[in-house]
Amino acid sequence: MKTTRRFILSAVSGLAILAALPASAQAFITVASTTSTENSGLFGHILPIFQAETGIEVRVVSQGTGQALETGRRGDADVVFVHARAQEEAFVAEGYGVQRFDVMYNDFVIVGPGDDPAGLRAASSAAEAMAAVAATGASFASRGDDSGTHVAEMALWASAGVEPARNWYLSTGSGMGATLNTAAQVPAYALTDRGTWLSFQNRGDLEVVFEGDPVLFNPYGIILVNPERHSHVKAEAGQTFIDWIISEDGQAAIASFTVGGEQLFFPSAE
Repeated sequence: MKTTRRFILSAVSGLAILAALPASAQAFITVASTTSTENSGLFGHILPIFQAETGIEVRVVSQGTGQALETGRRGDADVVFVHARAQEEAFVAEGYGVQRFDVMYNDFVIVGPGDDPAGLRAASSAAEAMAAVAATGASFASRGDDSGTHVAEMALWASAGVEPARNWYLSTGSGMGATLNTAAQVPAYALTDRGTWLSFQNRGDLEVVFEGDPVLFNPYGIILVNPERHSHVKAEAGQTFIDWIISEDGQAAIASFTVGGEQLFFPSAE
C-alpha cells in the first residue's frame, strides 16, 4: 500500500511539474525527412537553434522521400521535409499536405572509383555519363528505395535510354550513407546529393567523377501535413517550424552549415 501511495504521489508530482512548465517547453513535433538532411549533419546544426528560439523540440524520422511522404499520408508526422518536387506537389494536390514551401537546394553528383573505368569524367552530360556506366557494365550502387535521390537516378537512366541490368546494378534498398558505403567497398559508381557526400568519411577510392549538369539540381521543400485529414497533427507547432525555417533566421542557419569549409545547402525560400 505504501509503495502504491508513493507511486501515486510521484505521478501527481510529475504531472504538477509538467503543468507548471510553459506550453512551449512541453511541445514537440515529428518531422519525416530524407536521410540526406540527417546524414549530412544539417539537422544536428539547425534544430538546436530552432529549439532554443521557440522551445519546440523536433523529432526526426529519417527516411527516403517516398517513405517520408507515406508517413505523412498516414498522419504519423506533423511536417514532411523532402526533395522530390513532383511527389511533393502530388502530396499537396491529393489533400495530404497544406502547402509546399521552397527551403534550400544543392545538387547531385556521381561518384565512382578514382581510376574511373567507365570514363565518366569525359562525359558531356549526366545522361551520357549514365550511358557510359551501362555500356561498360561497371558496377553501380543504387539506393533503390523510392527516395528523392533514387527518383532522380531513375530519371537519369530514362534520359540515357538505359534499363539497369542486374549483373552490374546493385540495389541496396538503403539510405544514402549505407549506399555510399557499398559503393566504396565494391567499388562502384553511385549518385549522391552533395551534402551527404561532403559529410561522408568512408570514401575509400571514391571520387566525384561527374558534376555540373543542370539536371542534377536538387531542391528541397517543406509541407505541413493537413490537419483536416488527420486531426491530431500539431498544426500550430508544425507551422511554427515551417515559418522559422523559411525566415531570415532559419535560412541563415542553413547557410551557416559547412563541412570542411564548404557550404552544403543553399537557402531558397522567397
